[in-house]
Amino acid sequence: MSLEQPETNTMNQTTAVIPAEGLADEIRWAWRQLPDKGFFFSLLAAWLALFHFLGNSTFGYVDTPSLLGWMYNAYSMSGLEGDDGQGLIIPFLVVGLFWWKRKELLALPLRGWWPGLLLVAAALILHILGYLVQQPRLSIVALFAGIYGLTGLAWGPRWLRASFFPFFLFAFMVPLGSYAAKITFPLRILVSWIVEHLFDDVLGIGVLRVGTQLFNSLGTYQFEVAAACSGIRSLTSTLLAATAFGFIVFRSPWKRAAMIVSAVPLAVIGNALRLSLIVGAGEFFGQNVGNIVHENTFFSLLPYVPVFLGLMYISRWLEEPPANQRPAAIT
Repeated sequence: MSLEQPETNTMNQTTAVIPAEGLADEIRWAWRQLPDKGFFFSLLAAWLALFHFLGNSTFGYVDTPSLLGWMYNAYSMSGLEGDDGQGLIIPFLVVGLFWWKRKELLALPLRGWWPGLLLVAAALILHILGYLVQQPRLSIVALFAGIYGLTGLAWGPRWLRASFFPFFLFAFMVPLGSYAAKITFPLRILVSWIVEHLFDDVLGIGVLRVGTQLFNSLGTYQFEVAAACSGIRSLTSTLLAATAFGFIVFRSPWKRAAMIVSAVPLAVIGNALRLSLIVGAGEFFGQNVGNIVHENTFFSLLPYVPVFLGLMYISRWLEEPPANQRPAAIT
């Protein structure tokens, strides 16, 4: 393939008709329309091989040279640090979104673009740095930045702009691990403070707080807002949903940013709701009932109700009215 000759496939893409026979036919049609497949996937295989054989230098934690193996271990980890499981579903979500945008992407004038090598080179330098200082998270950023650069190398700058989202979602594949403590502890304090004042000042029910512990003066119940209950999982899920929703629904950067920023207070509200239900159950029915509410799957899903209602309301508020419904300008 010559990167100096900007061959486009605009004619084929605009004149081809997507077959309506079924999903398999549509996949074959999209595959035929994609130019330079061999070039891109050969480079992709070499790039993934690099990160498989020379991707991880922290053998004391995960005994494998593969960054891909290190990532799978981080996403599959259970216990207090098992808050990165969304990494297992992000690739499927990204592929699904690429499929959803297939008509827009395949309609672009796709061509080789040599400046994409600069992004690949920058990603390689970042990986070398992460490898030398034993920071796999830097290498993860380099892995996906390099794949992004390879798509630009094969299909050009228009592809890079159009595919920034869903590529942006790969940011959620950087595991927080022990670094999450810097986020979880302020969340624990904030949520326990909100619940304390909700019960004590608004509802008139005496709830005491010491740090992240909530209890009453009679000692009939006591609940600890532990790190696993800090809301980091709901925060990550809310950020992911708000990001996807914002990029799909809106084209304005500030509206997308507003959707992403709104995820933080919505996640806090949702987690405060769940903790309030636990404390309320303990207040009226005792410690055992509060523990049941804490462990019940149904109640663990309740924090997402205000989250998604809030996202729907904010998107409705940000939505622009159709042109024929806008008030006429006064002249």
